[in-house]
Amino acid sequence: MAGRGLNKVMIIGNLGKDPEMKYTPSGKAITTFSVAVGRVSRNAESGQNEEQTEWFRVVAWEKLAETCNQFLRKGSKVYVEGRLQTRAWKDNNGQDQKLVEVVASDMTMLDTRQAGGEYSGASGGGSSAPARSGGGSSGAPAGGGDELDDDIPF
Repeated sequence: MAGRGLNKVMIIGNLGKDPEMKYTPSGKAITTFSVAVGRVSRNAESGQNEEQTEWFRVVAWEKLAETCNQFLRKGSKVYVEGRLQTRAWKDNNGQDQKLVEVVASDMTMLDTRQAGGEYSGASGGGSSAPARSGGGSSGAPAGGGDELDDDIPF
């Protein structure tokens, strides 16, 4: 296993806004969304607990992209599994930009279903919805997402 390592990330959090789905020039679906993950730490000086939020940009490809776009909404609680990827580009001003994102290979909706069959991002309860997508490879092109044309990372 020389030269190989492990690149795996698992996050549970809430969507910061509705997912955005686009298609690459070759017709592959790609959905992006941001996930907020909170944690509590104790401030060494004051002794008070402080909540900190880390934001993750998530990219899903093909069938998983379509599922994320169809079922996720701002506030949805999700479990996302995938790998970290760094993209680099030059912005409109010629400045080098870098972005680290999670390329999703699996997503599980953690919200409870409401009476109308819709998933609610606002509900608590913590029960797991029976919807799961993904598995296997991420479906991302070998170039690692070079087909994106965004100049703005979020």
